[in-house]
Amino acid sequence: MPFGAHETMEVHEILLEKINMITHFNFYATETQNQQLIDMIIRHQQEEIRSYNEIVAYTHDYTGVNLVPPNTNIREIQPQQIKYGLNNPPRIAPEIDAQLKDWEVATAMLCAHKNAARNGMWATLECADPNLRRMLLNSATNCANQAYEVFLLMNEQGIYQVPTLKDHTAKEFIHRYQPASDSMQQQYGMQPGPSMGISGQNPGYNAQNAGYQGTSAGYAGQNVGNQGNVMTPNLNPASPQSLVYGGTNQRYGRQ
Repeated sequence: MPFGAHETMEVHEILLEKINMITHFNFYATETQNQQLIDMIIRHQQEEIRSYNEIVAYTHDYTGVNLVPPNTNIREIQPQQIKYGLNNPPRIAPEIDAQLKDWEVATAMLCAHKNAARNGMWATLECADPNLRRMLLNSATNCANQAYEVFLLMNEQGIYQVPTLKDHTAKEFIHRYQPASDSMQQQYGMQPGPSMGISGQNPGYNAQNAGYQGTSAGYAGQNVGNQGNVMTPNLNPASPQSLVYGGTNQRYGRQ
């Protein structure tokens, strides 16, 4: 069963990127003393290794399609938990420094995950093989969630400050967009009513949403979000069964 030229080259790029991320995350873990950041690095690295191995395994024998469950912690985040606005943001510039600072490590992780999510989605669009497409789409979703988890940590600690517009300006700009009319919805066989995508009538945003919670039929029953019922036992880096670190992580300061 041959792969097409496009998907072959895209998979090559994705696997090379994953190797690069795994290698760099090893380095990042030695450059920070922030235990919360170390834990995140470990979990994200475990997920990248699993994803890399699953894609390699499938491209070798075309069997054993397994979607890697998320190893992120972004459950039940509410909009009011995000810190908006600038509060004396520090001045930054390139430096010559022998040791990375925590904000530099977090920023590097964020950039890596954002690029991986974009590249994974682009590779998905170039795939002909349906199984490989699902695996790359799952990888892109997980990378997007990892990027969001890094952002949440940076935002909580004041590292990533979110600039805002004046409330009136933002609302005037966004509220120009109005719901599609009832007549248009009826014309296309839809149930009339505003905010279908928000009120819970849209299955893409209710409890079956594969992005955040529940069990997704679109991923063969495996949750690619954050609080479904598919979790593997080796996600805890302190566990004796930990995939990467073999239990107690003395190398990175975990006791």
